Amino acid sequence: MNNHTPVPAGFRGVAGNMGIKDPEDDFFVVISEVPANVAAVFTQSRFAGPSVLLSRRAGAEGRARGVITLARNANVATGRVGDENAQEIQERVAAAAGVRPTEILIASTGVIGRPYPMDRIRATLRALPEEFPPADLDRSAAAMMTTDTHPKAVSVRVGNATLTGIAKGVGMIEPNMATMLAWFFTDADLEQPVLDGVFRRVVERTFNALSIDTDTSTSDSAAIFANGLAGPVDPSAFEEALHKVALDLVRMIASDGEGAGKLIEVRMTGARDDAQAKRIAKAVVNSPLVKTAVHGADPNWGRVAMAVGKCSEEYDVLPENVRITFGEVETYPTEATDKTLERAAAHMAGDEVIIGVDLGIADGSFTVYGCDLTEGYIRINADYTT
Repeated sequence: MNNHTPVPAGFRGVAGNMGIKDPEDDFFVVISEVPANVAAVFTQSRFAGPSVLLSRRAGAEGRARGVITLARNANVATGRVGDENAQEIQERVAAAAGVRPTEILIASTGVIGRPYPMDRIRATLRALPEEFPPADLDRSAAAMMTTDTHPKAVSVRVGNATLTGIAKGVGMIEPNMATMLAWFFTDADLEQPVLDGVFRRVVERTFNALSIDTDTSTSDSAAIFANGLAGPVDPSAFEEALHKVALDLVRMIASDGEGAGKLIEVRMTGARDDAQAKRIAKAVVNSPLVKTAVHGADPNWGRVAMAVGKCSEEYDVLPENVRITFGEVETYPTEATDKTLERAAAHMAGDEVIIGVDLGIADGSFTVYGCDLTEGYIRINADYTT
């Protein structure tokens, strides 16, 4: 694969095949030449995998050197042997890279409940080069795919610095912290507390606004590594750039959802506060009936009303104050005539469907992202382990 995505200064790495499932690349390592500030967020699942537990410890002090990612095996619910295997991989990569094991985050994604094929993995790790070449983030993005149909990478410039993000994920997605797997690399110089605050604010408005199927993964991890080699940048400009990169990745993930044909964007406005807007918007984007209506380009605004209405604890949501739109077409409370529904259906026939709901309460707002529900999702997940 040709490396077209810019790599920030000072990041080296390798990618290749460990023989976990098939002959394609299934792992990568990216290491900063110098210690980097890091901010990270992880799944809140009670079944969090060994990699998540090791990475929490590695990133706890806000400094790290890089990350290793393995695909096609989550190494979750594998008992003590899974813990030992993850730690061994972390230690072997650290030794090859010349850093401490506690300076490397580790992530794993794929089938749950199966141990690693450690004989094949050890053979691959023994063959790691003595000196890592410059990182290839396009190849890294491809190496961590599972049911993704294409790699996901985005890069921007911020002052004199480069910021690049890569992500994977198309199913088991209802992040409650970050997202499936998402890694950001930058040569910008930002103090760790500033980096951490920026990262968490961006995650909340991007990855935590994403849902494919309401299922929170056991392996969700996201982190940003800032090694400072390009010098300082304006924190506000950096936050704007990080938001753009993260949102682009979120939209790629939603559009690539398992079996997906359409991106759904639910814009909730007029809420009591942003938190209420997010809760109700998630109820809409997660509704199987809304998802199937979008798949069929059926402007069934009644399903949107249902999804809003089932948020039964939101006592200040009153039907007489609510407005529902598909694109720019209002379907409620305006009478939904045949002509109105034809215009709404025309909007829904596109690749991106925008559903707008204004609650008419106050000025809280939140936008969430998801995809339609198709026969393809059922087929992929019915056959996932076979």
